Amino acid sequence: MNPAAAEPAPSAAVLIQGLRKQFAGRSVLDGLDLRIEPGESVALLGESGSGKSTLLNLIAGLEPADGGTIAIAGHPISALDADAAARLRSRFIGFAFQAFHLLPQLDAQRNVAVPLLIRGIPAREALPAAAAMLERLGLSARLQARISELSGGEQQRIALARALVGRPTLLLADEPTGNLDPGNAAAALRLIRDQALDSGAALLMVTHSDQAAAIADRRLVLRAGLLHAHAPDAVSLRTAP
Repeated sequence: MNPAAAEPAPSAAVLIQGLRKQFAGRSVLDGLDLRIEPGESVALLGESGSGKSTLLNLIAGLEPADGGTIAIAGHPISALDADAAARLRSRFIGFAFQAFHLLPQLDAQRNVAVPLLIRGIPAREALPAAAAMLERLGLSARLQARISELSGGEQQRIALARALVGRPTLLLADEPTGNLDPGNAAAALRLIRDQALDSGAALLMVTHSDQAAAIADRRLVLRAGLLHAHAPDAVSLRTAP
């Protein structure tokens, strides 16, 4: 028997089955299925209010689902309490929020170092790693700047650096280039792509930008609570009964 043939297949970076979410009695996600493999990148498109950011929050364990399951690298985050979900998120997920969620009491370098410090990595290692990531995003001169001193575009790049610094298994990005000029957007997208390729991370990115969506292996559209292939005659990705 070939020993290699007996090895189990690697877990999907994201495996979602039958995901449901309602707000005020309205279905936002209605039995959604999604599988993303390690190293695969997916751009998530859709109209404002279609539930794209909600889907990212559910995957990250930041909101409870009303039904269905979510597993990250084989770990069922949808079955965990808030503390356990936070530990799993720290270990496997990098999240670049549309609203940034930076800590105003910390400078740029320490904001980026936070995920590493939470993991127990000592500051003498976490801070240089944060500085190196910020340098890759053109912010080496802003390491000690307070968040209030930074432009919206600079804050967005810091949020992206924070999401990437821990080399996550899964990167969730909500409009990661929305506040960036074309040059900085291109640099940020190169970094996202290079980091994913280098570490084998999966990427799920909400975007309205054709430039950003172009780096993805797949483009999906969230419409009427389900995912569809990005094509004029798209068919729902939910398995038919």
